[in-house]
Amino acid sequence: MEKITPFLWFDSQAEEAAKFYTSIFPNSKITGTTHYTRESAAASKLEAGSVMTVEFELNGQKFVALNGGPVFKFTPATSWVISCETQEEIDHYWSNFLNGGKEQACGWIDDKFGVTWQVVPKILGELLSQGGEAASRVTQAFLKMTKFDLAAIERAAAGE
Repeated sequence: MEKITPFLWFDSQAEEAAKFYTSIFPNSKITGTTHYTRESAAASKLEAGSVMTVEFELNGQKFVALNGGPVFKFTPATSWVISCETQEEIDHYWSNFLNGGKEQACGWIDDKFGVTWQVVPKILGELLSQGGEAASRVTQAFLKMTKFDLAAIERAAAGE
């Protein structure tokens, strides 16, 4: 059993979001759904019988989505990093999250629900941790990008 499970507060789109996310990530599934009772709906001002929570897994990582009403909104202060091995992986996540979402600088993208994702090549951390001129060139290259271009990052690291 995991000790930490991310809990995402949606206005009323928890089920839609869980279905969307599980359609994008491999080895993903919805594992449970609860509904508001008459009593809990009255306390939360939501409709009895409507979805309250959706438990789901994204590539084995557990999440819970809550329909809690319009009290809280997502911000980039919390984001989810997707470490990608290939450009094809980067392109896959980027195009799916861009569908109704909004791209940001340096691999960040807000999906159609307002959740912020960082679609990042795995090699980026390795290249930056080496320091020196190569890391400086890589930094200068990726600061100009919205979606990461893995080949351009590798060329920058090589000094090409």
